[in-house]
Amino acid sequence: MLRILFVCHGNICRSPMAEFVMKDLVRREGLEQQFQIDSAATSTEEIGNPVYPPARRKLREHGIDCSDKTARQLVRPDYEKYDYLIGMDNANLRNMKRIFGEDRAGKLYRLLDFTSEPGEVADPWYTGDFEATWRDVVAGCDGLLAKLRGQE
Repeated sequence: MLRILFVCHGNICRSPMAEFVMKDLVRREGLEQQFQIDSAATSTEEIGNPVYPPARRKLREHGIDCSDKTARQLVRPDYEKYDYLIGMDNANLRNMKRIFGEDRAGKLYRLLDFTSEPGEVADPWYTGDFEATWRDVVAGCDGLLAKLRGQE
C-alpha cells in the first residue's frame, strides 16, 4: 500500500483539495485498496476546522465530497508512516523539514514537482482564485498518479 500525505499551512484549502482529488482519481481507477491518502497542516491555526467553504464548493463542483475532513497537525511520526509527504509550496517544505528534521529517506516533494512545470500550487487564501488552485492540484495529482503507476 502506498501512503501519501498532502501538506499545506492550514490544511483547509490546498492540501485537502489534493487529498480528495487524489482519492477521487484512485477511486475512478479502481485503486482505492492500494492507497492511503490524507492531508495535514504545518501550523496549528486551523486544527479541527472544516475545509474552507470556497475549497469545499470547488470540490463539490466536480462531484467530490470532503464534508468529514477537519484540519490536523503534521507530526514527527508522520515521516515514518507515509511514503510520500507532499507540500504545496516551498514554505511548506521548509516547515516540514523543521518538523521532521532531515529528509533521510527522500520522501518530501512539492505537488507540482510531478508535472512538466514544477513550482508552487497557487494559494487561494491570498488570491481568492480557487480555479487556479484547482488546476494546479489536478495537474499535480495526475502527474503523481502517473509516476506511481510507472507511466511517467
